[in-house]
Amino acid sequence: MLDALKGIIRKSSIHACLINTGGCNGCDIEVVALLSPRYDLEQYGIYFHNNPREADVILVTGPVAEQWKENLQRIYAKAPEPKIVVAIGACPLSGHIYNQEGSAIYPPLHEFIPVDASVPGCPPRPTEILQALLAVGPDAIAAKGRQNK
Repeated sequence: MLDALKGIIRKSSIHACLINTGGCNGCDIEVVALLSPRYDLEQYGIYFHNNPREADVILVTGPVAEQWKENLQRIYAKAPEPKIVVAIGACPLSGHIYNQEGSAIYPPLHEFIPVDASVPGCPPRPTEILQALLAVGPDAIAAKGRQNK
């Protein structure tokens, strides 16, 4: 019975996994703000998981450091098809302040894994992150043959 209920909820919701590749955590704070009563992310049927194997959408924050190049590809491979990736903040897009001469930062993120949506800013507002999730999330559901009712 519990597995059947989980299956029903899973078919009509979006599951996201947050991956922080370093940085100042400013974007992570804005993502966590989405879970507060002010934004109430779950009212849209979006839930967070720590496991990329359960994720429809992978959210990436922070600059891509050398040790994260292979790790991101491994995490991306673990996520079920179809894979939706959202780059949040200036760091995964350009390396921002971490991209200095001689540093081990390798922007942009899309050189390592495909990126479906980008949310620029340092940090972007929670509403901008939510808009990106709502823009790409239904595509993940539709691509899996599920319907958002």
